[in-house]
Amino acid sequence: MSSAAALAAGESPVAPAGGSASRRRRRGAIWEPSALLFVGPSVLLAVAFLILPMLGSFYYSTRKVSPLSGTSTPRGLDNYTTMLSDPTFLRALLNTALFTVITVPLSMGLGLALAVLMNSVLPWRKVWRTVVYLPLVISGVSVGLIGTFLYNEVIGVVNKLLLALGANGGIPWQSNGFWAFTSVVLVTIWIRVGFSMIIYLAALQAVPGDLYEAASLEGANGWQQFRHITFPLVGPATFFLIIMNVIYSFQVFDTIFVLTNGGPGNSTEVLGTWAYKVAFGPTRDQGYGAAIGVVIFVLTLIFTIVQWRANRNRDVVA
Repeated sequence: MSSAAALAAGESPVAPAGGSASRRRRRGAIWEPSALLFVGPSVLLAVAFLILPMLGSFYYSTRKVSPLSGTSTPRGLDNYTTMLSDPTFLRALLNTALFTVITVPLSMGLGLALAVLMNSVLPWRKVWRTVVYLPLVISGVSVGLIGTFLYNEVIGVVNKLLLALGANGGIPWQSNGFWAFTSVVLVTIWIRVGFSMIIYLAALQAVPGDLYEAASLEGANGWQQFRHITFPLVGPATFFLIIMNVIYSFQVFDTIFVLTNGGPGNSTEVLGTWAYKVAFGPTRDQGYGAAIGVVIFVLTLIFTIVQWRANRNRDVVA
């Protein structure tokens, strides 16, 4: 009896003899040994340059490493308790938090504004996109050198321009803590705004144009369309950018190290620069430097988990 006749008679059709074998073959096709040739190199690189160094940081953060012989002795949690009495670490932690609070919203806000502009009928859009994104493809050291050329108190371009415009004197970018921190923030925004613009631009191009046409027919102005259509629909991009920009801010090192080296004093010292100075500076306390690195990892992990859960709960409620 055929399957169609069996169904018409109210009986269960008999599966063909080769059906189970074909299903087993389909299930077996999910895993292919040849896949190791493709994922193997990436896994090996991740293990060698990410997993093993991370585990090593956790290990050495609980030990005292001799700067001469390289031998290590157990220290327990002393490296972590030392942070509580280290004024430079506390200042670096405060500077990192302040740096994050300032640079992340500004870079994302400017990136969204530029993305909206680049998504319009702006002439030479491709050229402007390249100009805005260009600092991101330059190394952090090169960007720091460009920053020193711009904000040098004696020969810097910014102070020379201010004097040419009639100012009484230049801004103490390198000798004043406030202005040094301001220069670091400005350079960082210059770097990160291109990344935010590209991500937002991709999100904007996925928004259906019919929504804007319907809103225009209903009498919605430009601000209302942005508030009720654009901003909610780029929410996933905003979530991604918050995570990536906060991780960057907590791990920032090269630009600040070249631009100010944490000075003057400790006014621009962040966790990354202080961990490097402790581990590879005159003291060469690599155990304490590893402990600071672990703190950076834990802080970024906690923030990522909190943001992930908040975003998931928001999506569930919606």
